[in-house]
Amino acid sequence: MELDKSFDPHSIESCWYPFWEKEGLFKARHLPSSKPYAILLPPPNVTGTLHMGHAFQHTLMDALIRYHRMRGDNTLWQAGTDHAGIATQIVVERQLEAQGTDRKTLGRESFLEKVWQWKEQSGSTITRQMRRLGSSCDWERERFTMDEGLSRAVNEVFVKLYRQGLIYRGKRLVNWDPVLQTAVSDLEVVAEEEAGFLWHIRYPIVNQPGEFLVVATTRPETLFGDVAVAVNPQDERYQSLIGKTLQLPLTNRQIPIIADNYVDSSFGTGCVKITPAHDFNDYQVGNRHQLTPINIFTKEAQLNDQVPQDYRGLDRFVARQKVLDEIEAQGLLAESKKHTLMVPRGDRTRSVIEPMLSDQWFVRMEGFAEQALELVASEQIRFIPENWTNTYNHWLTNIQDWCISRQLWWGHRIPAWYDKAGHVYVAHTQAEAEALAANSDLTQDEDVLDTWFSSALWPFSTLGWPEQTAELATYLPTNVLVTGFDIIFFWVARMIMMTSHFTGKIPFQEVYITGLVRDAHGQKMSKSKGNILDPIDIIDGIDLDSLVKKRTSNLMDPKQAKAIEKATRNEFPKGIPSFGTDALRFTFASLATHGRDIKFDLQRCEGYRNFCNKIWNATRYVLMNIPDHQIAYTTPPKVFNFIDQWMLSQLNQSIKEVTDHFTSYRFDLAARCVYQLIWDHYCDWYVELAKTSLNTSDENIQYSTRYTLIHTLETVLRLAHPLMPFITEELWQKVSPLVGKHEKSIMIASYPEFLSQHVNKEADQQIQLLKELVNACRTLRSEMNLSPKDRVPLYISGNTNQLTSFTEHLVHLARLSEVVFVDNQSLENTSASVAVVNEYKLMLKVEIDIAAEILRLNKQIEKLNGEITKAHQKLNNPSFVDKAPIEVVNQEKVRLSQFEKQVHELTQQVARLAE
Repeated sequence: MELDKSFDPHSIESCWYPFWEKEGLFKARHLPSSKPYAILLPPPNVTGTLHMGHAFQHTLMDALIRYHRMRGDNTLWQAGTDHAGIATQIVVERQLEAQGTDRKTLGRESFLEKVWQWKEQSGSTITRQMRRLGSSCDWERERFTMDEGLSRAVNEVFVKLYRQGLIYRGKRLVNWDPVLQTAVSDLEVVAEEEAGFLWHIRYPIVNQPGEFLVVATTRPETLFGDVAVAVNPQDERYQSLIGKTLQLPLTNRQIPIIADNYVDSSFGTGCVKITPAHDFNDYQVGNRHQLTPINIFTKEAQLNDQVPQDYRGLDRFVARQKVLDEIEAQGLLAESKKHTLMVPRGDRTRSVIEPMLSDQWFVRMEGFAEQALELVASEQIRFIPENWTNTYNHWLTNIQDWCISRQLWWGHRIPAWYDKAGHVYVAHTQAEAEALAANSDLTQDEDVLDTWFSSALWPFSTLGWPEQTAELATYLPTNVLVTGFDIIFFWVARMIMMTSHFTGKIPFQEVYITGLVRDAHGQKMSKSKGNILDPIDIIDGIDLDSLVKKRTSNLMDPKQAKAIEKATRNEFPKGIPSFGTDALRFTFASLATHGRDIKFDLQRCEGYRNFCNKIWNATRYVLMNIPDHQIAYTTPPKVFNFIDQWMLSQLNQSIKEVTDHFTSYRFDLAARCVYQLIWDHYCDWYVELAKTSLNTSDENIQYSTRYTLIHTLETVLRLAHPLMPFITEELWQKVSPLVGKHEKSIMIASYPEFLSQHVNKEADQQIQLLKELVNACRTLRSEMNLSPKDRVPLYISGNTNQLTSFTEHLVHLARLSEVVFVDNQSLENTSASVAVVNEYKLMLKVEIDIAAEILRLNKQIEKLNGEITKAHQKLNNPSFVDKAPIEVVNQEKVRLSQFEKQVHELTQQVARLAE
């Protein structure tokens, strides 16, 4: 039954995960007698790898699933991956480019074969990494958004929404990526602050020679798409010009001057060019004033045939300079000044996103948004922390129709067919469309659906919808969604909309929004900054050269790579050591506050790796001190001594706290409570106290101690298991037979239940007194430079009746030769160091340096005087006295009295020493 001397996380991790999976312990059990508990895994991209944000969120989800599984709930952690249309297509296109070809050369069908090959080859990387993290998903139910079943659900939803009049095709303004040549969602657009210019251009006023309206713009190349110039109706400078006409520079067109409250009179000149086809705000202005937009760009962001001949075919930025040159030559450039602006770029291609009028498919959002707002307002769905409800409400209150079409090949192809006349037929299959059209000469729409469309169906498509399956009836709604704040609108809100519309149920009861994992300095982790940490590297360790190579290999800028290499070598001179999965998971849990940002520091991992070692060594000690491993300690002792009562009291109070913290998603507080229980209460105090009890000749005390040692250890292993699955499984397998438990895994053992009868305040107070006395003795030993080998007598005065029950423990823990009870008078006239603990005075009987002791006592008096000053300030503050609870005020008065009493006694002692 002995354990290895040292804890090796890799050996146990490689052993236990395959065992769990082989034994089917992750499966949803469908127990009719238990309540369902389900969590949806936010489906990571099929081509992705496990980054720190994934690892953080997956740790929290797995902790919840393991906790509820142990509580006997019918648990399902629904796993799966997303086909990630744009991301995956880019990866495969780059592979083809390296081979000297492209998708258009291959053709659609051959290209899609390549994508599927890539998905099969590399698509399961993240699920393999999830297994390394201990994620206990029901892998047999793993889904992929392009699976046959999920694709059927996507097709069904599209057709139904179209026939309900909730999907339509129209020409609208979208985010256009000229490199990908597709519309992209707002989430795929990164607005970055960049240095640019603000140009002031003179627009001649028609029929008023020599008079101009000066327009400020950051995009002069879009001038050819101008359909008006707008001013604020309250701007007195321009009120007389509203309704007049301007000559659009470099063209033969004339455009009106209009009034709109959108215009900020204080920005630029207070005159804004309105280009509805290439600016989202201008598009809204154009709609309000019935202005016809003019699209001047091709899909490649080159100027088209709507512009003068000399500009056609020019790249937009080449055209910008040509426009500026010609305007300046005509004397129409009034001013050019530097200006910092937000530039939208595609997160995949880094190209500048172009607002573009395009024929796209849309979902009408108005009714959906109202329903989604009501479900949260009525608290059928709850956000945690609650403040994220405001973000959700703000987005849905200002919602626009959802563009769901993408000009890609990889994805769910839109189930719409066209005849030669351009009539559209939406159907489940081409045969159905042909029947609707009474025409077999139909062409299917080339576009695919936005990835967010299929992932919006995730709560019910993964459970078998549109079939009315047992899983759908059992697990919908799921209990909690764990996700980031950045996709509340793009994913969370849309799941709420689609699930309620198609199933009549909510998708989840609670939404737990996690913070963003940043580096130790609070910086966002990114490849460009070179501060990314790979969770697998933290688990396994990585040498310095490999870490440098990993962070710099894909960087194009040699200077940037050099700077990142230098920073990496400074921060990790020896690389990253191996911490193991449990230490990483416990670190994540300890950081899971309800704040927005999380600073990840590897020093915490080091501390929690030491915590694993502490648990391991404590278990070794306990097993070595159980004389017969064939006997199970199933019968409680007739009477627990007060030390055992204290341990059981601390254990049960901790069980209640941890349970409460899991319920409120305070993983950080749960981790802290588990840590304090195991390290402080059990290892540092109870195990040490037990050593004295085990050495007694009283067999009843020995049995009580061994019973409490082994039962507490077995219980804390179950308590910690959701956070630290591997080490707790390994140790529990050794410990559980000794308490009569024979389940095949700790995973399906019951989670500890709070037993109020074991909470013993009297025992808590006794051990608290013992701790304070031991700590006071240790402080005296330190100040007197006594080595651990020096055993000296302790002289103590006070109510000694309370101390007789634990004198032997005090001797052991404080390394004393004996404890001598004396009266106060005996210690008042001594020149030795005296410590004060409540009503007790303590003195170690050794020769001392009087001068040094006076200095020590004066420092202690100075510190106590500082506390007295603080207490007086509080008690003299009417705001504190009037508003604080009476028990808090009384507690402060008691503290003040104790401080003053200690200062009086210490001052007398200094006086005696100085005589």
